[in-house]
Amino acid sequence: MPQVAVGEKAPDLTLPAADGSTVSLADLRGKHVVVYFYPAAMTPGCTKQACDFRDSLDALAAQGYAVLGVSPDKPEKLQKFVERDGLTFPLLSDPTHATMEAWGAWGEKSLYGKKVVGVIRSTVVVDPEGVVEYARYNVKATGHVAALRKALGI
Repeated sequence: MPQVAVGEKAPDLTLPAADGSTVSLADLRGKHVVVYFYPAAMTPGCTKQACDFRDSLDALAAQGYAVLGVSPDKPEKLQKFVERDGLTFPLLSDPTHATMEAWGAWGEKSLYGKKVVGVIRSTVVVDPEGVVEYARYNVKATGHVAALRKALGI
């Protein structure tokens, strides 16, 4: 799958959220939006990453950034994740992988030395006009949010 690149218009994103609402990137125009893609709610790495975003949310929001997490999990599982870990930003459900494919976050990857197809842990930052200003693929769950904040100067 092609990945999104800095300087290009971000693909559309309209997905169901854990709370039953629908979230659209277009509704967040005027803000910087961090969109991160992760494989599975309530797994150790994904929990670490989500909690790092939760713990950095005030600092990100103070600089005008919103955060959206996207996984193939159903909204019901995402809601359990939100409640279990006190997550305070929208988690979005993409069970068909269509959005992840459009953003380059679904494809072949190496898992424990084997080639598999699945979610490529990725983070894309979209500027207030809807243009990609940062894109990283195959990121590590641990330490990624700190690296992102450093790259963004937050």
